[in-house]
Amino acid sequence: EKGGSTREAKRICQGCEVKDMCLEYALANDERFGIWGGLSERARRRLKRGII
Repeated sequence: EKGGSTREAKRICQGCEVKDMCLEYALANDERFGIWGGLSERARRRLKRGII
């Protein structure tokens, strides 16, 4: 849900064994909503731009 708290989703991602694959998928497919691989939309944009 856009604008909702992401803390719980990010916490769940920390223990996920497919976290890296999830993030790769999100980056490759330009996923714009939700937490993917433990990162928010904003964090993924920054990662793609090389800021993180």
